[in-house]
Amino acid sequence: MYELIQAGEKSWYIKSPTNVGVYRIGGEEVCLIDSGNDKEAGRKILKAVTAMGWKISSIVNTHANADHIGGNQFIQSRTGCRVMSSDVENAFARHTMLESSMLYGGRPYAKLRNKFLMAKATDETCGIEENLPQGLEIIKLPGHYLDMIGLMADDGVCFLADSLFSAEIIKKYHIVFLYDAAKFLETLDMLERLEAKIFIPSHNEPLEDIKELIAVNRAKILEIAALLEDIAREPKSFERILKELFDHYGLTMDDNQYVLVGSTVKSYLSYLYDAGKLKAEFSDNEMLWSAVTE
Repeated sequence: MYELIQAGEKSWYIKSPTNVGVYRIGGEEVCLIDSGNDKEAGRKILKAVTAMGWKISSIVNTHANADHIGGNQFIQSRTGCRVMSSDVENAFARHTMLESSMLYGGRPYAKLRNKFLMAKATDETCGIEENLPQGLEIIKLPGHYLDMIGLMADDGVCFLADSLFSAEIIKKYHIVFLYDAAKFLETLDMLERLEAKIFIPSHNEPLEDIKELIAVNRAKILEIAALLEDIAREPKSFERILKELFDHYGLTMDDNQYVLVGSTVKSYLSYLYDAGKLKAEFSDNEMLWSAVTE
């Protein structure tokens, strides 16, 4: 774990719970792609890079989930590197209470103010368009998070962030976090047309061909959407729908799962509502979701 593995002429990655990209800009300078989930991950990443005689001059955050930005503060404090992403992701990296607040839908209670949902805040960020190191190209990957991006390196290595999850993760957890199901599916369609020598998702081994993994991810999203329609054959509250979904997949509810899966289920409900497959009505001061019947 945390070993540095070469993927291309200029591109490397650090194998960890969230894969971290390393792109050699030139000379001793490197750019990180994400920074791990916490200070300790940041420490290990910095150690692996400096052991090669390299210096971190910048970090590109693909998005601001805690497991992708958790090492920012430590690495930036030690190296003075620039940290950059898309505008909204930069805001979430600087103000990390926003993630747990968005997931919960209000001020998060104490158990939700943890490093899994709320990374240590990044001290300073900058715009990516004007600061992206030469040799890297932004790829828009909407769906999983607010404005997630990936990066294509000029040596043919493509860093895919959380646009694809491993088959093992999907089999174990079934419901992976997403913000916009429609955009996630559109991103999968785009990825089928994308060409690269090697693809590096954040939560999967590098792959030369991602089509099979795309199919696995797409099938699970469509399966969950269909299941929610079936659950809502009779009018039900969000809480009831969430319970039935957990029961169906044999999942265990806890504080983190309640907000992560709960937020994702709300996104699925919005997706089905916008597609005209579900409706939301109020009865006796309770919001009920139900399938649209012809």
